Order: sequence, then structure tokens, then C-alpha cells
Amino acid sequence: MALSTDEREQFLSEPHVAALSVSAGDERGPLTVPIWYQYSPGGEPWVHTGLGSRKHRLIEAAGRFTLMVDRLEPTVRYVAVDGTVSGIEPATDDELVEMVQRYLPPDKVEPYLEFARREHGDSVTIRMRPEHWLSSDLGGF
Repeated sequence: MALSTDEREQFLSEPHVAALSVSAGDERGPLTVPIWYQYSPGGEPWVHTGLGSRKHRLIEAAGRFTLMVDRLEPTVRYVAVDGTVSGIEPATDDELVEMVQRYLPPDKVEPYLEFARREHGDSVTIRMRPEHWLSSDLGGF
């Protein structure tokens, strides 16, 4: 059964690990990788990736990408959203902190931030203007 707009936006706003897909060109299937993302109902989903990374280059070239999140319990449910890129900007430290706090327990946030600031290098924030949604709750199979 398809989810209502409120249900799908609420589900997407939960801290699931998304599968990000973006076209990798005519001779390849799409690049599909797990990624942390941020989303608030009614807003634009956004992701961080390394400046000049393969994801960054492919998303910039394609001008669009897809995020898909799912769960198995208490019911099988998924939400996929795709849309055009609404912006690519240098990532800020505040965005990094927000993302890490979304996914990690409080005692792991500072150690991870220290690691990320030291090892990840420059990053970009890529925002999506949602255009198409696909969602379902398949019940408790």
C-alpha cells in the first residue's frame, strides 16, 4: 500500500542509511552506494560527499539523483525519491556536525568529527529538489 505524503516524508526524515543512485553513463549501470543524508518534511534532502569524488562528479554531470531508504521491521516499508540538483556548495562544519549527530550516538560524535575533519578533506553539500516519489508499506511479512 502506498504511503501518504505525510507518512513518506516522516519516514524519509528518520535516520536511515540511504542508497544513492546516479547515472554513470551510457555504458554502465547507475552508481549505487550507501550514504548518510539529511531531510526535514517538506524540505530538500541533502548529502555530503568529497569534493571531486566520483559521486560529486556524476551527480553534477547528471543534474539529478535518487535516494532510497527501507526497513524490514515492524513492517516492510520503503521510500524512494528522485529529483534535480537544486544546489552544490562547499560543505560547512555545521552541516557535518548536524549529519554526524543524526547518525551516531552522542559518545561517538566528537571522535568521529575529529576523524572526519582530519581525514576526509574538502566536501560538498548536494541538495535535491524532490520530483518523483515511490513508497509502500508491504505489511508485516
